[in-house]
Order: sequence, then structure tokens, then C-alpha cells
Amino acid sequence: MTEPTSVAPYRSTPVFDEHTLPQALRRDHRTKPGVWGVIRILSGRLKLVITETGETRLLDPGAPGLLLPEQLHFVEVVGPVCMQVDFHDKLPRLEEHFGSNRDSSRSDV
Repeated sequence: MTEPTSVAPYRSTPVFDEHTLPQALRRDHRTKPGVWGVIRILSGRLKLVITETGETRLLDPGAPGLLLPEQLHFVEVVGPVCMQVDFHDKLPRLEEHFGSNRDSSRSDV
């Protein structure tokens, strides 16, 4: 049996850039119990480090970062970036996040 999935986040952060990204996100922190996070890159790139495993991922508009509930992680700025974090109470459907990032007709990104 597969886990239920979530299409729409129940909450999203404001859009941050390399200057406004909070220090709290740049050091170890966790998602809450039962909460999945999706780091969406609107432009540029951002490094995601999963502290528990040492895994490093370079995120970009075509490759969002999935955060599991209570997963210890942090991000590092690697250059100009605009990003946002979406929070879900069920496993998110990442294709929804890929689709929203690939819409080149958006003028607000």
C-alpha cells in the first residue's frame, strides 16, 4: 500500500534570496514530526546538506529538495538564488513542484 500524497502545501515560507535567507536555515535544523518540506528553487542554485547521512544535493529550478519529517539538514548559498520552502502534512507529489518551477511564462520569478 502506498502512502497518501499531498498536492498543495499547507504553508509556504516567503520567497528568500541569497541576502534574505535566514541564518536559521543555514545551520542544522529539522522539519517537525509528520511534516515534509520541499525546497523549491525559483532561480539560481542552492546546496542542501542532509546532516544525518552527509548527502549533499545541488538544487535548481528543475531539481527541488525533498525533506523528510524530522530530517536534520541545512542549506548553503552557492550564488544568486531565489527559493521558497513548502510544507506538507503528507508525502508531497514532487511532479507538482517540478511543474511550477518550469513555467517560463511567470514574470514574478
